[in-house]
Amino acid sequence: MPMSPRDYTWLFTPGSTFAYESGTTGVIHVAGGGELDLPTGRVVASDPFVYLGSGDVEPFTTTVEPGRYRVEAAVATLTRPGEPPSGTPHLRVAAARLVIRDEPAVTWELALLPGQDPAGLGDDEFYGYGVDAGTGCFYDASAEEAFPGTQDEEGPLWDAFENSDWSAGPHLVRSADGGHTLAAFTSGWGDGCYPTWTGRSASGEVTCFVTDFFVAPDPASEQV
Repeated sequence: MPMSPRDYTWLFTPGSTFAYESGTTGVIHVAGGGELDLPTGRVVASDPFVYLGSGDVEPFTTTVEPGRYRVEAAVATLTRPGEPPSGTPHLRVAAARLVIRDEPAVTWELALLPGQDPAGLGDDEFYGYGVDAGTGCFYDASAEEAFPGTQDEEGPLWDAFENSDWSAGPHLVRSADGGHTLAAFTSGWGDGCYPTWTGRSASGEVTCFVTDFFVAPDPASEQV
């Protein structure tokens, strides 16, 4: 069977805790990232420093009503055993969420790109986006060409991370012409491949998109 979704309600509950076998512990807080403009309702998730404007990414097949939607990140503060309090805590983005409706998600499905079929996935496999620059993001498909220069290390997206000393985020970034926004964040432990899940309400309405960066172990499973 394909990978099963995690307990994302737990992961986005401030104060949730977890521990690794090493003894390192984590505490979750939820960081707000403002409201993302979705003028077409076609959602893209990718590593923006690698793929934004490349023409190599597509929006998810599931669309939502055009509008402005809240972005937030589940950020873990990690502490090693016996480690004294630090003025610069060790932070990792465990997951990022684009909230479409403030309703509980009762079912989850992988967010898919055109041509992807979960029936073709093997045990614990998933579809996700590749990260090669340690970041992820959400944006509307109409913003694909709105951030020129990103792959040349210039523009408002670079400014947002450099001016914050590459903090975890989320960073709500507006294009130079003011017409588009993008919500970006660091991706857990860095590079890899990460799934995005679509949450649905009891009536089947889309409630959110969640990208999981595999930082926090599922409380229903054994410690890792």
